[in-house]
Amino acid sequence: MKRVIIIGAGPAGLTAAYELLRQNSEEYSVIILEESDAIGGISRTVVHGGNRMDIGGHRFFSKDPDAVAFWQGIMPLQGDDSFDDAILGRQKPLVDGGPAPDTEDRVMLIRDRVSRIYYNKKFFDYPISMKPQTFKNMGLWATFKAGCSYLWSAVFKKKEDSLENFYINRFGRVLYGMFFEGYTEKLWGRHPKEISADWGAQRVKGLSIRALIKDMWNKAFGKKDKAQVETSLIEQFWYPKLGPGQLWETVAAEIEQMGGKVYKNQKVTALNKQGERLVSVVCGDTVYEGDIFISTMPIKDLMDGIRGDTPSPELMAISDGLPYRDFVTVGLLVPRLHLKNETTVKTLGNIVPDCWIYVQDTGVKLGRIQIFNNWSPYMVADPQSTVWIGLEYFCNEGDEFWNLPEDECIDFATAELVKMGIIDEGTVLDAHREQVKKAYPAYFDTYDQIDQVIDYLNGIGNLYCVGRNGQHRYNNMDHSMVTAMRCVDYLEGRITDKSVIWQVNTEQSYHEEKKEETA
Repeated sequence: MKRVIIIGAGPAGLTAAYELLRQNSEEYSVIILEESDAIGGISRTVVHGGNRMDIGGHRFFSKDPDAVAFWQGIMPLQGDDSFDDAILGRQKPLVDGGPAPDTEDRVMLIRDRVSRIYYNKKFFDYPISMKPQTFKNMGLWATFKAGCSYLWSAVFKKKEDSLENFYINRFGRVLYGMFFEGYTEKLWGRHPKEISADWGAQRVKGLSIRALIKDMWNKAFGKKDKAQVETSLIEQFWYPKLGPGQLWETVAAEIEQMGGKVYKNQKVTALNKQGERLVSVVCGDTVYEGDIFISTMPIKDLMDGIRGDTPSPELMAISDGLPYRDFVTVGLLVPRLHLKNETTVKTLGNIVPDCWIYVQDTGVKLGRIQIFNNWSPYMVADPQSTVWIGLEYFCNEGDEFWNLPEDECIDFATAELVKMGIIDEGTVLDAHREQVKKAYPAYFDTYDQIDQVIDYLNGIGNLYCVGRNGQHRYNNMDHSMVTAMRCVDYLEGRITDKSVIWQVNTEQSYHEEKKEETA
């Protein structure tokens, strides 16, 4: 049997293990080494005081049929019973440490996608829509300026050598300044003019004023084609009843049932290389030998860990310079929010229906607000009388905000919500902080030289890099899964070009959209 060592038990690593064993369990012996004591990576679910936190927010939606089929195979689609009081009344108590084990809880709910921008104490659709309410919120003069700015940008295109110019070309400078500039700088800690346009090509792709108008036209005349809808414009998605970690913990359990091994608290500190192959990895005092190595660990850490035939100093300088953005979520349990539900979307307790609220106000550090009740009411111990929210902060590991003691960080986050008028002072019932290292691979510093590192890693014959950090690419969960699927395709001989593994979610669709716009 071929011994496969997989580094990381996030979506990519678990998908690779599951697919290898499902397709050919007699040929592969699979071991997963997970640095932490949790399953799912950034897609894990954290349980605190009977309430569940989705770290980062995870919509189960994909244009890739393989990813959709994978999810369907793990959890059946139940539909949305979230407002059935009888079912909520039968909800079992949630225990810290993982999802309830009952099979009946292993289902996907259909959720309405509502995410909005909170700007000047008013709600705007995210992404920005052409609805009358948008223009009303902006005011006549701002709307006029935004329209003129967009028309100017449509005629006089800027060279897309930065994320700033990428946004301006699609929305005009006025809308860019209102809804993209400040938030992007919060997220990355850099001004958009310092960030590569690759990020926009990958995350935003064909989204633009033109795309928004086209989407509205298709909806109005019944021409909507889900396969062609931009990911940012989807209206519904699936969601595991008890959060994303529930699905990945189920996958891990099935991997072990098929004979695979999942070892937690196993941090890979060294990778031993002989010639053009890896022979083993080291975790503390334990050495794991293997024939095939699949890595989801950050490229910087992977390169730093190679022993034996090591990379050149030039390559090490590039990998060491690859930037990341870290992440803190503060969970707050409150009796209510001072935000009125003025939409037609039904919610428990008549709270606003948003999954996320993007905070554009540059006067606060807060980046986004998650409302866990709206992801799934089963994420909250008492969803009818309490609101469980996550306040998302972007920072760098080791900076002043990251190093705040937990109680001071919670006090800081609470004070910002009070300042914004969203909650009353002294109303927080419970709180919890989670810190996530290297949550977002960033597109500046030495990123423009990353192809040299990719060529080196591809030259290691039995090493395969998959997933968000494994490829230093800001992938969604489904894209991370598909990189693992293409890896399995290569190992099983269905594809013969190893570079295909790196081509998932590249900017090709953006280039196709650009050609269409200029045709």
